[in-house]
Amino acid sequence: MESVALAALRGGAEVLQLRHKALSRRDLLALARRLRDLTRNAGALFVVNDHVDLALLSDADGVHLGADDLSIAAARQIAGDRLLIGASASTPDAARAAIKFGADYIGSGPAFATPLKPQKAVIGPSGVAAVMKGVGPSVPVFAIGGIDASNIGQLTAAGVRRACVVRAVGEAPDPEAAARVLRAMLEA
Repeated sequence: MESVALAALRGGAEVLQLRHKALSRRDLLALARRLRDLTRNAGALFVVNDHVDLALLSDADGVHLGADDLSIAAARQIAGDRLLIGASASTPDAARAAIKFGADYIGSGPAFATPLKPQKAVIGPSGVAAVMKGVGPSVPVFAIGGIDASNIGQLTAAGVRRACVVRAVGEAPDPEAAARVLRAMLEA
């Protein structure tokens, strides 16, 4: 049976992902709990980056895992069906492998150059679209990396309708307005 959170993810619900590499785990948990309350009240999904235990302790909807984090299979063993599990993948083969081990959704990229991960090879909008095609329509795929209002049209032209952003919202003078503009561009 499909979880309510997964149905919301497939349906295009807003998702807030907590990604903070510098906070202590104690402070990260406290922040996660505050964000969980805010997202619950706003009807949005809440995902914790990297840490299955903090996702569970904060009652998050999910956890997103990268290549250097706990394996998807181990995370699924710990979390069972309590969490959505997202995985990063830049190729269709890597995405299919992640799904085989229990990933519910894929973050694919980098779609564009990003200072957050300068060592990663850019796969571009066509690479993200190839991952989407490789996993099929039943698994949500989100473009990640360097996405902002100046290039989101390239994603939509390639058929990509889901995106994760950091700087485009976090560095905006009005983050809420920036998020609304980006969402409207994805839906256009």
